[in-house]
Amino acid sequence: MDLQIALLLGQDGIVNGAIYALLALALVLVFAVTRVIFIPQGEFVAYGALTLASLQAGGTPGTLWLLLALGALVAAIDAPVIARQGGRRLAGLLGRQILYPLAVAALVLGAGPRDWPLALQVLLTLALVVPLGPQLYRLAYQPIAEAPVLILLIVSVALHLALVGLGLLFFGAEGSRTPAFSELSLDIGGLTVTGQSLWVVGASAVLIVALYVFFEKSLYGKALRATAINRAGARLMGISTTLAGKLSFLLAAAIGALSGILIAPITTIYYDTGFLVGLKGFVGAIVGGLASYPVAAAGALLVGLLESFSSFWASAFKEVIVFTLIIPVLVWRSLTTRHVEEEE
Repeated sequence: MDLQIALLLGQDGIVNGAIYALLALALVLVFAVTRVIFIPQGEFVAYGALTLASLQAGGTPGTLWLLLALGALVAAIDAPVIARQGGRRLAGLLGRQILYPLAVAALVLGAGPRDWPLALQVLLTLALVVPLGPQLYRLAYQPIAEAPVLILLIVSVALHLALVGLGLLFFGAEGSRTPAFSELSLDIGGLTVTGQSLWVVGASAVLIVALYVFFEKSLYGKALRATAINRAGARLMGISTTLAGKLSFLLAAAIGALSGILIAPITTIYYDTGFLVGLKGFVGAIVGGLASYPVAAAGALLVGLLESFSSFWASAFKEVIVFTLIIPVLVWRSLTTRHVEEEE
């Protein structure tokens, strides 16, 4: 391996690691706030990329029908309870779960998004995919929010399988790829850097900084931090753990969908691609102990670099090498961490 190849592999590793870092942060956030190991995080990556590809092809993405169906289901479950608490809250529920999906459907079906500028197509894609996060939390996790972690993990596995099946139904078995955000190409010291790579790294950095500012400066961010540190204490201080759970899933869905949109011009995305991408983000989250955001991000970058260089040295075993990274991390944490029963 010469310096030129090492630089190319390093660039590829940093680009992949930036995406894994975003997913690792989302997984840590969801687990810290809700104790859910969110296996379906990768499905939002696939849904974001394939929804954008479907809009650009002039089709109607299946995520639209999923948004409408889940919204109607949430409204049917919550409306009888909220109706007794006041008409204003009921109007808010119906606006979020019925009117909003119908408005998005009107844009998709009647406004011709195929001819829109890329930025508007991306916004419409996020409008379709991101609300699925809190809807899934309300239907799958909120009723069992106090259940043991193992039960929540089993629900995550079931939800992952359901979303993968729906992805196959919505988008088919063929993969899709979207046009690059930019045709820019820079030659730096003999290393060619594409505009899309810069978009991925730059957008990831901006999003990580935005998350930091959100958690440090905003009221909702501080509420999420309080819930992550002590759920019972946050509840006693008047913080709704239900709202915190929905907000964490909203952020996780936004991060996943945006990650899929960013990588869609780089690689072909299939209905089940998100699982493998999300799993590599999970490795980074495990390095951070599902608790530390900076360590999880650093671990995800390490995963990206390890994957890139192992694909050069042992292409057939690169996935094995990446996932083997979990073993020494788990052994080290097992030896250095005090074991506490969940009830404590």
